[in-house]
Amino acid sequence: MSVPSRKPAARLRIIISRAVASALVILALLTGSAWEMRPLIEGSIFLVGCSLVALAMIGRLWASLYICGYKTNHLITEGPYSLTRNPLYALSLIGAIGVGMTTGTLMIPALIAVAFAIYYPAVIRSEEAILEARHPKEFVRYSSEVPRFWPRSFRCLTESKDYVVIPKAFRKAMGSVVWFAILIGVFEMADELRDSHVLPTLFTLW
Repeated sequence: MSVPSRKPAARLRIIISRAVASALVILALLTGSAWEMRPLIEGSIFLVGCSLVALAMIGRLWASLYICGYKTNHLITEGPYSLTRNPLYALSLIGAIGVGMTTGTLMIPALIAVAFAIYYPAVIRSEEAILEARHPKEFVRYSSEVPRFWPRSFRCLTESKDYVVIPKAFRKAMGSVVWFAILIGVFEMADELRDSHVLPTLFTLW
């Protein structure tokens, strides 16, 4: 039996993800916060957003440490993968919602969550089908013990004393984490440009 390929689905996922992300970024650049007249609330939303981004960045680096260079031929079940079968997707969602909250609105992170809920479950199922085809017995046992998305308990964490890291693959993964921080800076700059009337404010969102 032939094993399904990950590459076509991965390319399509990247294209769709970038298109949706670009649309949401453009919306955020041209959107003002209705909480602006309530700085305590707006500041609290921003602080929570930054905290979520920090959690996502650290978590993604942790997950990438285990998966980078092993994704194709190995079933990784240690570290964050002992808590959830899809830590990178879970942390990406947390980070994306956090970035959305740094716009000072609740609507944009809500739109991000809805877009994720519509698209990514099918992506996750298709990737898990590939893993099951490649590692049938191991994956059945793994999926019965570890939840698909949100961890049940951090007491289930398992880690080896030593783990071989592939530096080149991990270095590439580090670049993808930087974008969370860059987007916060972009949104802050856009806020200043809107205040200076360089950028228009087409929408005001809660």
